[in-house]
Amino acid sequence: MSKPRFAFIKAKWHSNIVDQGLKGFLEKVSADQTDVFDVPGALEIPLLAKTLAETGKYHAVIGCAFVVDGGIYRHDFVASSVIDSLMRAQMDTGVPVLSVVLTPHNFQESPELIEFFEKHFVKKGIEAASAALEISKVYASL
Repeated sequence: MSKPRFAFIKAKWHSNIVDQGLKGFLEKVSADQTDVFDVPGALEIPLLAKTLAETGKYHAVIGCAFVVDGGIYRHDFVASSVIDSLMRAQMDTGVPVLSVVLTPHNFQESPELIEFFEKHFVKKGIEAASAALEISKVYASL
C-alpha cells in the first residue's frame, strides 16, 4: 500500500494559533504526505475541501480554523456553517473531511489565552493526524 496523501487547509485569521494545528498534524504525518493550502478565513475552507476531495488525490482532507467571537453575534453562525459544509463535502465526495475548526467559548487576546490555544491546536492537530491515518487504513481495507 502506498503512503496516504492528505490535504491540510488552514485559515489565515489568527494564524499564530491556527498554524499550530498544522504543526501538530506534522508530528504524526510526514510533510511529504501533506499538501498545505492557506485560505483567508474559515468560510473558505469547505469549498476548497470539496474541490480537493474531488481530485481523488487525497485519502482525507483536513480543515483548520479558529472562529472567535469578535463582538458581534456571528461566530456561532460561521462555525456552524463551516462544520455543516465540511460534513456535506465529505458525504458528497466520499472522501473523509476532518475538522480542526474550533470555536472557543470565551477568547480574549491575552498572552495566557493565546498560549493556551496555541498548545490546544497542536493537540488537535495530532488528533486529526491520528484520525486521518486511521480512517485511511479503514478505506484501504475495503
